[in-house]
Parts: sequence; structure tokens; C-alpha cells
Amino acid sequence: MIERRAVPTELRTAGRRLEGYAATFGIEARISDFTETIAPGAFSRSLAGPGDILALVDHDAARLLGRRRSGSLLLHEDSRGLAFLIDTPNTQLGRDVLALAERGDLGGMSFAFTVPEGGERWEGRRRELRSVDLKEISVVSAWPAYEGTTVYARSAAPRLRAARLWLETTG
Repeated sequence: MIERRAVPTELRTAGRRLEGYAATFGIEARISDFTETIAPGAFSRSLAGPGDILALVDHDAARLLGRRRSGSLLLHEDSRGLAFLIDTPNTQLGRDVLALAERGDLGGMSFAFTVPEGGERWEGRRRELRSVDLKEISVVSAWPAYEGTTVYARSAAPRLRAARLWLETTG
């Protein structure tokens, strides 16, 4: 079963690029009748694998912003969480998302995942995600579940090249 989690974000725009955090480590979120946190390294399995990961709007596959396979979505983990960079398309959807981010109107980021065997630890009604199979990240227009993520829009070309180089050397 695919699970989805959303997190509030700070959104800024400058150019055609969105960047920030789709998930943050150690922040508690209330999910239904339990509390959940994400452990550092929870996304490393997905990031190391060859599988494609999408960047969507509101988890809608028809509203595609980018994908890892094409290089328009870059992802990495750092001490804070799951960082991303999306080189947004010059489409109506891409322009709309950037305009909403510029105004500060977007609700945050979200991600969809499945949990592999042994990827979670439960203590009563507290769940810690230790390893997930990441399917997609999404810009969300309403209310996210997790606190502390950020999204920025930046000019794409020079920073996208720098980010790709950084990912190649660190990853």
C-alpha cells in the first residue's frame, strides 16, 4: 500500500527552479491515531537504487513537474532531511506552481512511499520510518502533515549544473 505524507513549507520563487525539503528528520506528525517520525537515512535505499521518482502536484500523476530519470528532479539526504531540486517545465502547470510559490500560497510538500520489510519501528502508537521506498514527492496546495520543510524557486541553469556536480561527487 502506498502511503502519503505532507509537510508545510516555506515557498519562494526566482526563476524556473523549485528547491527545498520534501521531508524532514525527527519531526513528529500526527497521522490518524498514531504519531510518526522519519529517521535519518530513511530515503537512502530509494536514492541509491535505479528506480524513477516523480515530482507531482497534489499526488496527481497527470500534473507532472519533473522526474529523476530525466534529470529534472534531483534528490539527496542531508542532516536535515530529504532535499530536492526541480527544474520546472515551461508549461502552464509549471508557471502556475511558480506563481503560487512566489506569492506564498502553497501549503507545503508531500511524499508517497511504501515501507519495505523491517523499514519501520513501532513503540505503542509511535512509528519511526527507518527505510522507505520513495515513489514521488509532491507540491501540495493545502495542509501538509509534517512541519519544517522548505521549497524555494531559483534560476535553474547555473545552480542545476552545480547541484548535479555536487550529487555526482557526494553520492
